[in-house]
Amino acid sequence: MSAFSLSGRRALVTGANAGIGQAIAVALARAGAEVVCTGRRSCDETVAMIVDAGGRAHDQRADFADPMAGAALFDGAPVDILVNNAGIIRRADSTDFTEADWDAVMDVNLKAVFFTSQAFARAVIARGGAGKIVNIASLLSFQGGIRVPSYTAAKHGVAGLTKILANEWAGQGINVNAIAPGYIATANTEALRADPDRSRAILERIPAGRWGRPEDIAESAVFLAAPASDYVSGAVLNVDGGWMAR
Repeated sequence: MSAFSLSGRRALVTGANAGIGQAIAVALARAGAEVVCTGRRSCDETVAMIVDAGGRAHDQRADFADPMAGAALFDGAPVDILVNNAGIIRRADSTDFTEADWDAVMDVNLKAVFFTSQAFARAVIARGGAGKIVNIASLLSFQGGIRVPSYTAAKHGVAGLTKILANEWAGQGINVNAIAPGYIATANTEALRADPDRSRAILERIPAGRWGRPEDIAESAVFLAAPASDYVSGAVLNVDGGWMAR
């Protein structure tokens, strides 16, 4: 069997209804996994894409605005792979940023990541199994950005969580890693792409010379979910067209 095969594995992808999450769910299914597509909105489109291609997928609703929403996701059939992709963003000058926007982003992008990972790990350890966690970090896990203070804080936190959970769980058969996407053409970057000055400045720094596509992230997630990455632990993999190398 290929070291990149996910045949016989069951994966749960949060925020799988669109964008990066949808692309990851489709790629995991293509590699052979059965995929549980989870989000606060229907993932029917993603499930249909997978099923139409001959794969197996299910829709399971969960709103990660409640950071504990993931606690009950692992009570049924065993899950071998968790992709923590669900996320939101709020933009405003730091002098104007509200507590409500701060809390909303931190709850979804950081607190839910921890408690969903905790529930997954408890289930894996209880059955004496092995598992893979792939967190979606960001370039703002390393940089400050502008006008997104809670997003930046949360994504720095995701990088840190990835490392501490890797330290604690690698010896128990759970690999924890993260992907830090560059500037990807999704709903979260729509405002940037619509601003000619910001879009031009971003593209001028990216050596690849283009915005990334969700599919650019998906195959990296397959690698981190597959046996090929069994000795990779605590890594934050930049998939950014070379942005961080500049």
